Amino acid sequence: MSTMSGLKAKLGLDVFKPDSEPHIRIKPGMEKDPRLKRAVLVCPAGLYKENADGAVEMTTDGCLECGTCRIACGTEVLEWNYPSGGTGVQFRFG
Repeated sequence: MSTMSGLKAKLGLDVFKPDSEPHIRIKPGMEKDPRLKRAVLVCPAGLYKENADGAVEMTTDGCLECGTCRIACGTEVLEWNYPSGGTGVQFRFG
């Protein structure tokens, strides 16, 4: 088993309970900021994607709540908070 497929298998064991509101938001007008493109490269869950227009889009489904995007991009482009209690990721480790 390759390292990447092993990682995906372990991540597949985790449970994600969505919150009523996303806990991470790209700040309005910052979708094309170069700092935000760092998240495309560093997010371990692969939640950030650059679209054909060069804007970064994201989804919080599957977020590991690690904070890597916040550290890489900074709070000038991202609004990042922990999800409400009882929501977010529940690690199962397998």
